Amino acid sequence: MPINSIVSFLPSATELLYEFGEEAKITGVTHECLYPKGAKSKPIVINSVVDSNNLSSNEIDQTTCQLLKEGKDIFVLNEENLKRANPDLIISQETCEVCAAYTNQVNKAVQILDKKPILHSMDPHNVDEIIDSVIKLGEILGKQEKASQIVESLKIRIQRIEKIRNGNCPKILAIEWIEPFFTAGHWVPQMIEIAGGKNMISKTGEHSRRLTIEEIREADPDTIILMPCGFDVKRTVQEYNQILKNNQEWNSLRAVKGGKVFAVDANSFFSKPSIRTITGIEILTKIIQLKNNTNIDIPTNSFLQIK
Repeated sequence: MPINSIVSFLPSATELLYEFGEEAKITGVTHECLYPKGAKSKPIVINSVVDSNNLSSNEIDQTTCQLLKEGKDIFVLNEENLKRANPDLIISQETCEVCAAYTNQVNKAVQILDKKPILHSMDPHNVDEIIDSVIKLGEILGKQEKASQIVESLKIRIQRIEKIRNGNCPKILAIEWIEPFFTAGHWVPQMIEIAGGKNMISKTGEHSRRLTIEEIREADPDTIILMPCGFDVKRTVQEYNQILKNNQEWNSLRAVKGGKVFAVDANSFFSKPSIRTITGIEILTKIIQLKNNTNIDIPTNSFLQIK
């Protein structure tokens, strides 16, 4: 079946479709599809019921947990927009029920639509699988050559990072949520390792989980990187100042006392399994090996050292 209309339930898939040059075929996206700029003009078929822009970290966590406990959906379909989109292909995910539209929304979409679309789930849990997802989508779109070009360019950037690493391997702790603390799982530990750090507590491919201050103290990281899911640097620093800046236990940590705490643009480069995670690795390389990576260019305002 020819694919002329695509609905993306996943921001990272939307980014990849633009990279393939298939943006004209995108007829529906989620409220979180903000990159590239053109994605903002596409019809929204998925919205969140959690107002994360106006809730604190703790309020977001409590609201989300309550919805899951009650068996309610975190994301809702815009049925009219979905019908108008009339997709030949729906791209979704099953990696995280909280982070993006999940199986429930896909099932509802199929029930609503008269024409049954092709369903493709992108579920990478590490950097290698993120790269492999480019090939898989390229095959579905008939864009194998373009997929190979994208993959080759990503691998070249990773190889360049690996070549400039020095012998130091500082202990790095990435935190995905501030109140309560959550580890950064899935692809983030591998990103840290590629950048030349020793990832602490979490493991590649594992889901993120709640984290205690005692675990952080015992891990005794050299550097702490804050990457709350879906937040940019400005929002992360805002949360830090409200929650952690005057926290006595937090301020007793060696990394904090040494000024080795960084906020990164998680929403753009870490929270999603997109090809922009390679930029995330470059950002981590800047943080981990500040004196040994002058040839790496990273986006402005992509990280900030908190002092």
